[in-house]
Amino acid sequence: MGVLTYTDVYTSPVLPARIFKASIVDSHNLMPKLLPDAIKSIELIKGDGGSGSIKQINYAGGFAKHQVDEIDEKTFTYKYTLIEGNGISDNIEKVSYDIKLEGSSNGGTVSKMTTTIYTRGDFEIKEEELKAGKEKVLGLYKVVEAYLIKNPDAYV
Repeated sequence: MGVLTYTDVYTSPVLPARIFKASIVDSHNLMPKLLPDAIKSIELIKGDGGSGSIKQINYAGGFAKHQVDEIDEKTFTYKYTLIEGNGISDNIEKVSYDIKLEGSSNGGTVSKMTTTIYTRGDFEIKEEELKAGKEKVLGLYKVVEAYLIKNPDAYV
């Protein structure tokens, strides 16, 4: 098994608590509203949203199941694992994400997301595929950020 780990850092003028509530805690309500063409629904198929829960994200072209490994609204940390669906294949066993939001000196947020991809055998992921995945994540982040900036009373 191969393991590939990388960390991306994004900054935002929006407070960590608002980004965390909108993009993680209430993602099942907000994401389908903000991105109706891409995300059809997000369902909790096991648990209450806390550790051990399983969420299913239904996309226009498929689905993904995420297992919540840890969620902490006080420290703004969220860890989850992609266990089934889009992104999992004969070559990729699972993908783990570790997200930490911290306040920045300018009153906004520094978001750190560490991604660990567990591959089967000696399969290697192409740089273009990694870049495409990173761009999708940044795109989601920017959509939520724009919504929060435009709606200053949301998720306060």
